[in-house]
Amino acid sequence: MWMILGAAAIITALLNLVWYSKNKDAKWFRYLSLSLTALTLCEFYSTDAKWVLNEDWAALMDVVPTMSKTLWGLTFASILINSVSLFNKDGK
Repeated sequence: MWMILGAAAIITALLNLVWYSKNKDAKWFRYLSLSLTALTLCEFYSTDAKWVLNEDWAALMDVVPTMSKTLWGLTFASILINSVSLFNKDGK
């Protein structure tokens, strides 16, 4: 589920940039993208909690080290991408 939410966050971030480049109001795409990013992180944490409860240490050792770094990077990228339309040069 977190992969679906993450993909939706990326799509809405890109739509945010497209609408911004066309001088349209992109606040709803920005809101959706940041919200979906937060839901992605929550869902990933929830998945990890299930693995801990099921004592699935192999899944935790395989997925968590790599994905935690990836999620940090993608969250930072989401914030940067969505801030482009928020902090523009024109002061709109």
